[in-house]
Amino acid sequence: MAAAGASSSNPFPFPPRRPPDDTLFYAIYPLPLPTGLPPAALLASLQSLHLALLSHLAPFLSSHLFHRDPFTLSLPADPSSACSLCSSPPAIPHLHGALRFGDSLPDEWLAVALLFALTRAFPDTAARAWDSDGDFLLIEAAFALPRWLDPDTAPNRVFIFRGELHILPPSLFPSTPSLAAALRAVHDPSVPTRAPDAVQAAIQRRISGNLPEMAAENLHTARVVVPAPVAKLLKEEPCLVARAVEGFYDRDVDTMKHAARMSTFLKGPAGDGVEMVRTSVRLTRAMYAQLMQQSFQAPRGYPMPRREEGPDRWVEAELGMKIACGFEMMYQERRHEVEEGKGSTWEVYRKSLEATGCFEGLLPGSKEYKRVMEDAMQYYKTSSLFSRTREILSTPVHRIDEILAMPYSAEDFQGINLPPSDDDSWLRNGEDELNAELHERQKEIEEYEALKKHTKGQKQNDSSSSSSQPNEFNLGEITESMQDFVRKMSSFEGAEVPSNREEMESVDLDVNQFFKAMESVLGKVSQEKAGNDAETDRKSSSSDMDFDDSDYENDSAEDAGDKDMDDSFMESYSDALNQELSNTSIKETFSRAPHHTNDQGPSNAADSDGEMAPVDVDLNLVESFLNSYSSQQGLPGPASNLLGLMGVKVPPPDGKKL
Repeated sequence: MAAAGASSSNPFPFPPRRPPDDTLFYAIYPLPLPTGLPPAALLASLQSLHLALLSHLAPFLSSHLFHRDPFTLSLPADPSSACSLCSSPPAIPHLHGALRFGDSLPDEWLAVALLFALTRAFPDTAARAWDSDGDFLLIEAAFALPRWLDPDTAPNRVFIFRGELHILPPSLFPSTPSLAAALRAVHDPSVPTRAPDAVQAAIQRRISGNLPEMAAENLHTARVVVPAPVAKLLKEEPCLVARAVEGFYDRDVDTMKHAARMSTFLKGPAGDGVEMVRTSVRLTRAMYAQLMQQSFQAPRGYPMPRREEGPDRWVEAELGMKIACGFEMMYQERRHEVEEGKGSTWEVYRKSLEATGCFEGLLPGSKEYKRVMEDAMQYYKTSSLFSRTREILSTPVHRIDEILAMPYSAEDFQGINLPPSDDDSWLRNGEDELNAELHERQKEIEEYEALKKHTKGQKQNDSSSSSSQPNEFNLGEITESMQDFVRKMSSFEGAEVPSNREEMESVDLDVNQFFKAMESVLGKVSQEKAGNDAETDRKSSSSDMDFDDSDYENDSAEDAGDKDMDDSFMESYSDALNQELSNTSIKETFSRAPHHTNDQGPSNAADSDGEMAPVDVDLNLVESFLNSYSSQQGLPGPASNLLGLMGVKVPPPDGKKL
């Protein structure tokens, strides 16, 4: 019945949507996490932090132009449920945001720099940042990361805290930690979570320098000739150029019809023509490239200069024409997409307050109700000042109508000393920048390989120095290497056979049934020995990393009920197998260990009750390897290849020199 109810409530279940490829998501958490606060007090605490963070960023955000969306922070719409944006549990208070950077990747890294700056300015906050690739900060520092860290083990382990990157190692949390536990560990000064210096350096290379200089590198100023209404928009709301470029770049056949008419920005209120004016516009480099790299013919009736008037004037007019057409296409499309009956943002905010219980127990119209409402309205007005840019970009039609309703004329833009256009040689020097980036990546790879080779050499020297006779062949190495190999887990990528048995790293894929079956054949290793082996692996693999570089240890202990059931099955299966094989000649094909009785010494291969003596697995294994190796007659083959991969050196057959 429950299943039927679930089906009726959601008859068309869809898989979760993949995050957009051009969107950065981020969340900021107050530390230590507030606990035991009533909903109203918790909301007030978050609002105070919200205003403090936005006030800190206001001088920068008010003057910077983002490619598509500006950097903003907001409160969860419903703190009583899991956050739909960042999936934070309802018990974790936080602020969050999403920045759509489009084709301007520098905007993503600028937002990351803002998060680092915020956590540095507000030490009792921690932040997370991710996009469709997951924890992309780890991708930037891939050659400096510990081996255990991958997309499967990274969730709830990577944070920005006090201006640095923090990673929670598996020694603290063998499995994926909860978000609350991870934040407590990051805030605890006694817990070592700071990422290694090499990781910090890799991230800082992308966000180094102060924010204004970093932001200015991604902007381009250009002179343009545009209709007077467009110049008025660019003067009053420079951020609207982002929507104009977006409208031009994403145009289709339908929107092109609006550009052909130009009914809004090329005609005056009385239907007459408008004058063309010269002004300056600030764009991101991605915007400028999107406009310049596309061929676009001016609509019929659009005033364009003659090419004989000079290339500079033509470039200014053509760039302005593309911006004006982008405004026309965007404006007409947005006007048709305006949704009806959705209330103002204040109404949405007020309903979220009611959902959190801020007005619980208060009679509408009472003195206390009015006081809470006034405080909420004051907060809304204050925070809206900082989010005004986002509101303008999300609903540009209303703001455009307001600006065009203002009195203006072409004389307002005459006699103004315009800054010169920036040099756009960077637009044609992409190959140099790409080569420089590839050279930097190649340098990282070479440093990584050199470090890996140096570490491997040290381990080999340690291994050779610990053995008095390094070239002496030991038959026991074959059985030890094979047992070590079987005890190691494999992954979907296949079995890992290291070049040196002393450097073996465990691969984390828990295949319990296969593990038990192999142990039943080769003999179970005591938990104490397994623990010692794991500890040895951990020490050897973490020599070049600050964190524990070993793979996660496999937890071989299971519930008592399952263990008893498995033991009972294996015992019954073994008895049935022995009984069936006792009547065949297969028992004579294996070497067997002497079967000792109490006081009578070794007995025959089979006791009086017909029970077969145990097979000496190690002896059979060594014999099989040596027979196979000998049959190769010094040529390459499976036995020599496998023994070589496991680091076992077997002398040539018959003492021959290979």
